[in-house]
Amino acid sequence: MTAFLIVLAILIAIIALPLLGLFLFSRRMAAKVEAGMPPAGQFTDVKGGRIHWLSKGEGRPVVMIHGLSGNLHNFTYATAKPLAADYRVIAVDRPGCGYSTRDRDDLARIPEQARMIAEFVEKEGIEKPLIVGHSLGGAVALTLAVNHPERIGGLALVSPLVEPQDEAPPMFRSIDISSPLIRRLIAETIAVPMAIRRGAKTLALVFAPDRPPADFGVKGGGLLSLRPDAFYATSTDLHAVPMDLPGIAPRYGEISVPAGVLYGAQDRVLDAQTHLDALRAALPEIEIVTLPETGHMPLAAAPEETESFIRRMADKTFA
Repeated sequence: MTAFLIVLAILIAIIALPLLGLFLFSRRMAAKVEAGMPPAGQFTDVKGGRIHWLSKGEGRPVVMIHGLSGNLHNFTYATAKPLAADYRVIAVDRPGCGYSTRDRDDLARIPEQARMIAEFVEKEGIEKPLIVGHSLGGAVALTLAVNHPERIGGLALVSPLVEPQDEAPPMFRSIDISSPLIRRLIAETIAVPMAIRRGAKTLALVFAPDRPPADFGVKGGGLLSLRPDAFYATSTDLHAVPMDLPGIAPRYGEISVPAGVLYGAQDRVLDAQTHLDALRAALPEIEIVTLPETGHMPLAAAPEETESFIRRMADKTFA
């Protein structure tokens, strides 16, 4: 029996020690990232968490909601500054992302994220903003328009997730994890080392066919993904999408505010035609802009075209 216990203890140590090492490495990396990229804005408490947000400029309000695995720096990289010359530009971290928080996993559901952002808009006295939503943030923006129409003035959708999909985009399928326990175990051990190893390749796939800017990791907020909590939030967001989008999509026809959509025709994350067709069918008057050579990240890859599109939608919203 003693020999058995010794062998068992050795086996446990063989398993536990590497996991402990990975855990400590991941937490040290998260601390370094947060020291180098601390919160850039301010915080507003809402039911179920708090919203981290950054405001630039003065004028009519434009609220920006980023996509999967993103943060508000996706907008401040190239889009927010020129718009802030004429508008009050408010970039938010979605609940659970960047430095925003959510208290429970069910708050990753799209209607809950929309509800928390609507509460933020109300608390901060932001009157009928133009909502800019990128990728998954586009689905949140559409849900805001459907569930909280009194809080918004217009929609400017950039590469939005619109239609339910049979499966996650290829570059994200490996993180579509249904078990919260396994999700957390991976987040605290191998997620950060794997992100360091594969991060450049994943970013290239998301941007393709455009080339990711060399400074996107810092200036665009990419390094904030090198944290266990960021992986956990991204995986939870991804798993939540098919729970809600099939119920939201049939209601797009209820949207009455000015709406427009910009898509890169070469998007490798979402199929542009599928999502544009869905919006065109639901909202025949929607303004559609297609960039023939651009992929999923026009915010950084085609900033001038993105700015011009948002300005046109602001003109319609605030007319």
